[in-house]
Amino acid sequence: GRLPAAREAGLAEGGPLDHSYSLSSGTTSEELLRKLNEQRDIIALLEVKMKEMKGSIRRLRLAEAQLREVIREKDRLLHAASAGTRKRHGL
Repeated sequence: GRLPAAREAGLAEGGPLDHSYSLSSGTTSEELLRKLNEQRDIIALLEVKMKEMKGSIRRLRLAEAQLREVIREKDRLLHAASAGTRKRHGL
């Protein structure tokens, strides 16, 4: 059926509605169900994307930690090599 409550709530007053989620006073239950299902589909897709992004962030953090460890090791080796060079040259 129709939803007169949409007009009472002020959703349909003032002319054409400019949002895809806005309702007119003539919205049928079938249209509402379709819109609801579309919104559920969008939410489901966003949830999948969020999980993918969380996985990507986790992988990036792991890669960052590994790179930081490589940098620490190279810094340690450079420091040791430079200390050895100074000792050999009496500095």
